[in-house]
Amino acid sequence: MEMSPTHLALEQDRLEDLRDLLAAGADVHEEYNGFTLLHRAVDGEIDGHTQTGEPLHVDATALLLSQGADPVRRSHNGKGLSAHHLAFVNRHWLACALFEAWIAHCGDSPRDL
Repeated sequence: MEMSPTHLALEQDRLEDLRDLLAAGADVHEEYNGFTLLHRAVDGEIDGHTQTGEPLHVDATALLLSQGADPVRRSHNGKGLSAHHLAFVNRHWLACALFEAWIAHCGDSPRDL
């Protein structure tokens, strides 16, 4: 199966294209190979930091949260882990801070961590 336009835009760090695709009705919870868009964002931010030594960032993660992505939603494929859990175990502290603020604001609990 070929990568969807939303996952491809995220993979290629084309956030304006991703924003436009989501605005046009793309599913913010779409999965590809066991990763939702939010999983892919967290993974990409971690990889970018690891590969370049640049500071962690959360621009893709923040965009997806603003569009309704759920950090405690478990993927249906793969290992069934949440993006919050992925960020936590990989020490993406900045994404964790965003997710914990989202959880507090939405009244959800970190039960799915």
